Formats: sequence, structure tokens, C-alpha cells
Amino acid sequence: MENRSALSIVQQSPEISATLNLLRSGEKALQWEGLVGSSLAFYAAAIADVKGGKHLFVLEDKEAAAYFLNDLQGISGSNERALFFPASMKNPYQLEDTDNANVVYRAEVLERMNSDKKVLIVTYPEALFEKVPTQRKLVNHTMKIEVGKEYTVDFLNELLLEYGFDRVDFVYHPGQFAIRGGILDVFSFSADHPFRIEFFGDEVETIRGFDATSQRSQANYSFFNVIPNVQSTHLLAEVSDLFSYLGSDAMCWIHNVEVFEDTISNMFDKAKTIFTKSSSTIPLTPPEDLFLDRVQLHDSLAKIPSIHWGKAVNKNIKASVVFKSIAQPAFNKNFDLLRKDLTQYATEGYTLHFFSNQPRQLERLEQIFVDTGDGIPIIRNHFALHEGFILPSQKLLCYTDHQVFERYHRFQLKEGFRQASQALTLKELYNLQKGDYVTHIDHGVGMFSGLETIDVNGKPQEAVRLVYKDGDVLYVGIHSLHRISKFTGKEGSIPKVNKLGTQAWATLKNKTKKKIKELAYDLIQLYATRKAQPGFSFSPDSYLQNELEASFMYEDTQDQFKATQDVKKDMESALPMDRLVCGDVGFGKTEVAVRAAFKAVCDGKQVAVLVPTTILSMQHYRTFKERLKDFPCTVDYINRFKSAKDTSETLQRLKEGKIDILIGTHAIVAGKVKFKDLGLMIIDEEQKFGVAVKDKLKTIRATVDTLTLTATPIPRTLQFSLMGARDLSIINTPPPNRQPVLTEIISFDEEIIRDAISYEVSRGGQVFFVNNRVSNLMEISGLLQRLCPGLRVGIGHGQMDGEKLEKVMMDFMEGNYDVLLATTIIESGIDISNANTIIINEAHQFGLSDLHQLRGRVGRSNKKGFCYLIAPRFSVLNSEARKRLEALVQFSDLGSGFNIAMKDLDIRGAGNMLGGEQSGFISEIGFEMYQKILNEALQELRETEFKTLFDERTTDNFNGFVNECVFESDFEVRLPDTYVNNVAERLSLYQALDNLKTEADLDNFRKELIDRFGPIPKAGKELLFSFQLRWLAQELGMERLVVKSGKLVGSFISNPQSPFYETEAFTLLLHRINAMGNGYRLVQKEDKLRLVIEPILHIKDAYEKLMALKGEN
Repeated sequence: MENRSALSIVQQSPEISATLNLLRSGEKALQWEGLVGSSLAFYAAAIADVKGGKHLFVLEDKEAAAYFLNDLQGISGSNERALFFPASMKNPYQLEDTDNANVVYRAEVLERMNSDKKVLIVTYPEALFEKVPTQRKLVNHTMKIEVGKEYTVDFLNELLLEYGFDRVDFVYHPGQFAIRGGILDVFSFSADHPFRIEFFGDEVETIRGFDATSQRSQANYSFFNVIPNVQSTHLLAEVSDLFSYLGSDAMCWIHNVEVFEDTISNMFDKAKTIFTKSSSTIPLTPPEDLFLDRVQLHDSLAKIPSIHWGKAVNKNIKASVVFKSIAQPAFNKNFDLLRKDLTQYATEGYTLHFFSNQPRQLERLEQIFVDTGDGIPIIRNHFALHEGFILPSQKLLCYTDHQVFERYHRFQLKEGFRQASQALTLKELYNLQKGDYVTHIDHGVGMFSGLETIDVNGKPQEAVRLVYKDGDVLYVGIHSLHRISKFTGKEGSIPKVNKLGTQAWATLKNKTKKKIKELAYDLIQLYATRKAQPGFSFSPDSYLQNELEASFMYEDTQDQFKATQDVKKDMESALPMDRLVCGDVGFGKTEVAVRAAFKAVCDGKQVAVLVPTTILSMQHYRTFKERLKDFPCTVDYINRFKSAKDTSETLQRLKEGKIDILIGTHAIVAGKVKFKDLGLMIIDEEQKFGVAVKDKLKTIRATVDTLTLTATPIPRTLQFSLMGARDLSIINTPPPNRQPVLTEIISFDEEIIRDAISYEVSRGGQVFFVNNRVSNLMEISGLLQRLCPGLRVGIGHGQMDGEKLEKVMMDFMEGNYDVLLATTIIESGIDISNANTIIINEAHQFGLSDLHQLRGRVGRSNKKGFCYLIAPRFSVLNSEARKRLEALVQFSDLGSGFNIAMKDLDIRGAGNMLGGEQSGFISEIGFEMYQKILNEALQELRETEFKTLFDERTTDNFNGFVNECVFESDFEVRLPDTYVNNVAERLSLYQALDNLKTEADLDNFRKELIDRFGPIPKAGKELLFSFQLRWLAQELGMERLVVKSGKLVGSFISNPQSPFYETEAFTLLLHRINAMGNGYRLVQKEDKLRLVIEPILHIKDAYEKLMALKGEN
């Protein structure tokens, strides 16, 4: 039998023909009974294929609608066929809460319904409650712009302003447009990306879609439609409901019509109340003009044929079709049971379809079947379904991987320009603003005071102006921007500004460098010892390992998969492993540890897991036990909650080899703990241990495989520098099917707080309430108990006795309290999957990183997490605090912590990794400067003391003799302000340019400039050539290059002892200079060698003349 798709099997079913016959006979309403799981989506898709026309699906809420949409998109094989129609506001009349993204989707749906005869729309009651502009009004306000047609820029400017668009410098959001010379950027309300229109005179030459984040063009288009904001009051002057867009041959599909009608009428009543109570100075539009009520809904539904489904059978509907379908059973990750079930169905002649959008999951599943017996013939479908089902009449079985492996399945909605607004927030956080502190590697900390045009020998040039102590000014040219960096110290701390021309900065820099060298020396020493000793090499993965990895609740991210593979590779090699895994809160580091531990156990070795606190040891014990409960593996723990008798019994069993994995605090490395055969040591948050424990670990590390985990992200740049001493795996991406935590900013409103807590407790969950003042904790505890009588509140703060605090935390973990009222003490790592709501009082007083860490405590299971930030009204807050809170709400997805790169965390991470005294240096010189000095120090160590150790490593290439070439010129090299008129954008372009490394990067940059701003003027072209010139001079061994007054002077390496002078390349260069003769000469002065070339007419000329010396060697 050939592999037929599940849809084609469903299309043959008798229920489909029965439904079609009833509809043809003129039935207006039908009831479908007996459908389970995602079978409804298959049957609906089958009907829509045969019947054609427009179909509107109304589900009970947004979540159900999103899952149904994903099912339809998967079945039809295209995201274009089925569209999502969301609500644009949370509450009636609250226009400031309007979600721009949703307005775009609404406009897109209306436009498609106007132009497309066959379209599937998925929605929910709240979205239909808001009325939409009439079709006539929408058509009149749609403007089509085509290639080859003529429009004046002034006309388009007027039109867009009339449509309610905002004119800005750069387009990031829908409803914005920008004009730069002959280029017009527009973000229409019906597209998920903006368009760039290039004019030749008044004629449209090209239309390109572009990415709002990078501002780079992507695809070409022949036309596009400009559609205004469909929720604007101007367009809502003439309204109708969405049903009016359906046309005559449409169909409506409704889940539980009673619920639908009740929702609409409750919302209408709410709108009415707001309208009557409103004391607004601007009169509100009556609710009947903006919203749908029960009567209008009845009338609209009566005109369109509809199919109803749901638990409650509608008595008013006479015609019905009954289906027989069975829900996918739960197998509790028991693969023998699954195998039996599938074999049984296969012998009965069923076709077995499996659905997953993770190809690796289906491979794993097949691998498990092969490993545990014969393979089973399953048909792979590479898209996810929400819930599996079985159709006995069609002999069709459709199972989903996430139900088999009990993982959370997340719906996917278009996230088009949310990323763009996040990118903009990031840009604002990183851009230099006037008054920011910056550090210059040679002159220390100063204050940034903007970009300035200065006169160099009569030619205009741009430079960054820095102000130092006593008003001294330093100008930094475009070519030296990489020598300055924004000062990032602890949030809120103000650095000491240096004085130009004093030794203070140089001394501090050298002191830092010396300390770094000592530290790096130790790390590299340990690395050398490990290389010299053989360890145990573990055997490759067994089928048990495959089964364990497949049963992980979340999908593996690329980083996590790579980290796991790296750890396994290290374990299988003969050298002892010493790997550090870094990742943000909840990114699955523990999972990597569980897999490594299990791999060691499979080879008959024991594993020690060392954690810093008693609470964490309990937590890890639970995690390991839960994950490994179905596998042959014993897990135990030792900590101070265990009686002396139990502890000695545990240690005895450990000695006899009856315990495979032992979890504990520092007692684990004490003398009395004897392992029978220790094969792997896992250390969590190593930076929190004392010196004695660390020394003990050093001796263990030399022979036993060691895996260290840390949640403080190690900054990217540090990671490269420390590459030499440690193997690092960085997990940067959050699990894809984790739910984002819903983050809201609220004022201290007792009603909202009560609702949030009672909702969480009613679904069996627990709540964190963070209040950072110890003095009023009791007061707040009383308030919470008054709001929710019978609430069990536990209180924890840092001034409590250690054991007492642990007891409160343990009780909370055991579920003896509903609410944990605590100070930020909870930020450091208690992980309770049952606590899914966090309320943070006075959130505006926390740093971004603290808020991010706190929020990371919730939303760690497959339940939705909520985070409420209590803060005063925005009008009272200063702009810094407001920006912080807004950034947090925007980056609601896990992992965005890495994006906001929480500089604060970076500093903490560096301090933790490098030891306490280093943190002091970091706060004095700024974090980025610290990295630069660190790189220099490591470079020096690699070239001197550890030359031999690094010779065998092929990771980096250190053969460049010149690290940097300083460039000066009096030609006009800049981006004129007539070309890029936004100063901040010019500065960020200069910074990007100065960080480029290769010709290919430069070429991309050139294309980006042309794409965004049009043809590059002469001064801009010269600027790009000046970078090529600087790189070329560096390659030829020059440390300084000056192109002034019509001549080029290049200074070679100042150290006469440099091995560079003995190279063959240098000898060849000398020959070439001599052979060139006229215009080229070498000058030697006080042991310094210089090359002079004249005359030089412009930068390109200088580049070509220097290039002639390079030849093709």
C-alpha cells in the first residue's frame, strides 16, 4: 500500500460526504459530534478543499484558536492559506493598550478577504467583538504603489500623513514612513515587513521589502498596498462586523455557540458600563457603533451556513453528523507500551502517522524502536499537531511526538516586527548618548559629548569629542573608535573621570594586567597538567541514553544539543574532561548534566554532584530522581537535613558501589566520603565555594572528568580569551517550546493583586511576592491574608537565621505555603516548577538584570507564567526606570536576558569567573575596557611563557606582528550629513565600520549603505578606502600610517628586535621598495624605520600605490 497522506484518507470518509450532502440540501446549521484532538482540523480542511469559498473558524479563546491555526497551516502545507484574526485591545475603550502587531494582522486579514476568494480565517470571540471598517471604506483608503508608475514624493508624503502615518528617521513599526533623498521607506499596516521604494525622478524604479531589524533589503516586489490603521477613529466612522466580509458562498465554524454568545454579551455589558461611567473630556463613541452585541451576532449568524462542534450539543440544531474518533492514549514515556499499541494497530491494517516539527524527535523514536526490537513502519509528517487521534472507520492513526514524550507544545504566531522593536530597544540601550561615560584604552575614563566636525588642513572631518577632568578635550578620529568603549560598571555607579596626560590611568591599567596574568597563569597551568595525564574514556551511547534524551520535556535547542555532544565527546576521549557550561536561568544546563551523569552510570562509574547550598542539593536531588526514575540508576544525597544515622548508611552504600549518583554540598569532597569508582564530578556554581573546596577540586580535576555549570552568563568576549584555559559550552538560546512569561506593569492595586494570587492558587500553583524592604514584610503579609483569607504565607529574607530560612524555603518547595513573601534572596536559584506567578513590589527600584533573574523563577514548567511589576504611574517615573520596565515587558521570551545582555550580569559573571578582586578593577575601568586589557594580557602570555603549550592548538592564528595600525589623514573621509542626517545613526555606522575585520565585511557594509541611503558620495567612498588602506599597512608591518599634505608616511614596528625584521616577507618588501625607485623612499631615524611615498592625490591613490608593494607573495 502506498503512503497516503492523512488528509487524503480523511477526505474519503463517509462523514465528509454526509456533511456535504446536508449542506447541498440547504441545511443552514449542522452539528458535528464525537470529534477529539486535532481530527477536527483534518475534517474541516477536507470540507474547505471541496467547498472552496471563505471559511471563518471561531474557537473559545486565543490559545485554542492559535493551536487550531497551526494545525490548519500544517495540514494545508502553507502558512498563507490560513490566517489569524486577533483582538487589538485588551479592554474596551482602552486605546493606549492597543497591540500594534495585532492591528497589522487584522488589516492583513481584511485585505486578503477583500481580494481572495478562498481563505481560511481563525479567530475567537474577543476579536469579533470589535467592529471593523466597512469594505467600501477600506477600498477607498487603500493605495496601490507600482513599479514604473509616477508619483511625486510630496504627494505620497501628504497621503501618508492623511492616512495617519508618522514620519520618522528610520522605520521600525507599522504606521511609520521615512524619506531620505530619492528613497521612501513605508511600513504599511497590512504587511509584516516594511517596503523601500526607490525613485528615479518621480518614477518608481524599484520596490524592495526590507528587514526592520537590520534595515537591509530582502526581496523585490512589483507593487504593494498601503493600508492605514484599521482601528483608527477616522476609518471606524463607517463600521460593520467581520461577517460582512465573508460573501455569499462562505461558511462559519463555531465551537460552543452558547459560550460565544455569552462572551460577546458580557463584553458588551462591560463596554456599556465604561461608556456610562466615563468622565473623559473627549466624548466616547457609543458602544453599539464600535462593538458587536448579541442581537447583531444572531442576525449575522442566521445568514451564513454554519457547522457547530463542542461538548455541549445545541438542541436547536436538527441536522447532525456523528464521528467515531479516539484520543491519543497517554503512555507515560513507557516505550514498551507504545510499541505494543502500535504493533497491535499495524496488524489490524492501520496506517501509522507521526507528527513533529522536530525531525530529530522522529529519528530518535525510530531509533528507540530499532534498539528495543524490530522497527515499526511509521509515516513521518514534518509538522506539529496539537493533539493526536485515531479514526477506526478510516483505519488511520495520527500520534504526536510531544504527547508521546510528554513535552509542552507551544503554538507559533507570526512575530514579524516584534523582533524589530526589540532590536530598537537594544540599540537605545547600547548607543552612546551625550553625557555617557566612555573609557579610552590609552587615556582612561572621560565623558562623551557628541560627534563634531573638525577642520584638518582645511578639509572637514568628523571626530568623537571626549571631555576629561578639568574640561580637557580629546578628539577621537573615526579610525580609532575601537579604542573607546561605553563605560559599563554596576548599574547606577558613577566612575572617576581621569585627567589627561597623567600616569594614573597607565598605572591602573598595568596593575590590572599584572593581576590578570597571575590568574590566567594558574588556569593555563592546570590545563597543562590535565593534558599530561590520561583519564578514563567512556564508551559510546547506548539505547538507554537515546531513550533518556528523547524523553526530555522540551525540545533541545541547537546550543543544548551541541553542549551535550561536546560533553560526550570529552567523556569518550582519554584526556580528563574539564568543561564549563554557561547558560541563563532555565536554559537546560541541568539537563546536560543529567545526560552526562547517566552516560557515566551506564559505564558502571559513580557520579558526584556538588552544589553550594542545602536547598539546591534537595532541588537537584529531585530533578535527577524525577528524570531518571524509569532507568536503572540510584540517586541519593547528603546534606544537613539528613540525620547522622542516615548519612553514615548512605556513605556505606556509596563505598560498596550501590549508589550511582550522589548529590551534596561541600561535605562531598571531605575525607570521609569514599567512592567505589568515581568517574564524573559535576559542580554547580563553582564560584560560590570557598578556597579549601576549590583546592580539593583542583586535585580531583587532574584525573577525574569534571563538568561545571554556571548561570551567570560568561560574556562572549571573555569566552574567547579564556578558550586557552578551559573548554566552554555556552547555551544562549531558550528552549523553543517554553512559554514566554506574561509580564505586566501594574500600580499597587489590591484588586489586581488579589485576582493574580487567587487565580494561581486556584490552579494549584504557588506565588512569589518580592518586596525588597525587610521592615514592612509583616505588614504586606497581613495585607495578603486580608485580601485572600486562608492564604498560607511564608516569609524569607537575608537577615534570618540560615537554618530557619532553609526551613521556610523547604516548606515552600514541599507546597506547605501558597505564597513566599521574600526579599531578592530568591533570585539566586531556587527552582520550583509549581510557582508560576511572581509579583515584584516597587519594581522600578530594581536593576534590569535583577528583574530578569527574578522573572526567570517562574514559567519553568508547562504552565503559563505571570510576572506583575508593581510600579508608580509612568508620568512619575524617571526615563531610565521607565525604559527598564518597558524593555522587560518587551523581552518577555526567555533568553532575552542574553539579548539585553544584561551588562550588569556580564560584570557579575566576569567577577565570579575571575575572582573577587577582579570585580574591583572592572568597576574602576569599565567592563569592555577590562576585556580589551584581558585580551592583551593573554596574548602576551601565549607568546612568551606558554608558547609551547599553544603551539599544538590550532584554534587561533597568532602570526600577525602588528596588532593595530594607527591611521591619520587630512583628506575628507566621512559620511556627509547630507547623506546620513541622523547623528546617532552616523555614529553607530562609524562604530560598525571600525569593527569590521575583512574585505568581505566591508563589501557588505558598502552594499548596506547604498541600499539604505542611496549612492555613496565621494567622501564616503574615500572613508571606505581608508579602511582598506589601514588594513593593508598593518599587513605590511606598519604600526602607524599618516597621509597628510600630499604624502604617505608609514612607520614600521618600533621594536628593532622584532622577529618581523628577520622574515622573508620583509626582505622581499625592501627589494620591491628599491625596485620602485621614484616617489618611494625609506628613512631611518633613531632606530625607527619609515616608508615615504609621494605624491598622494587621494586615499584611493594611496591604497593603489601601497598595494603595488604587496605584490603577489
